Amino acid sequence: MKPVKSVDIEQKNIEQKYDKGLVASTFIKYAAYIIIFFGLLYFIVRYVFPLF
Repeated sequence: MKPVKSVDIEQKNIEQKYDKGLVASTFIKYAAYIIIFFGLLYFIVRYVFPLF
């Protein structure tokens, strides 16, 4: 009869931290970029193109 080996299994629980404040600030930052981009585009179409 073979001896039975005792094996300890180590379990690691990895929890990903989810910071809602960081997500919200990133969303606000990129929303501001998009608003500025479309505002600049509107300005160019409305005031610069008619000059040509």
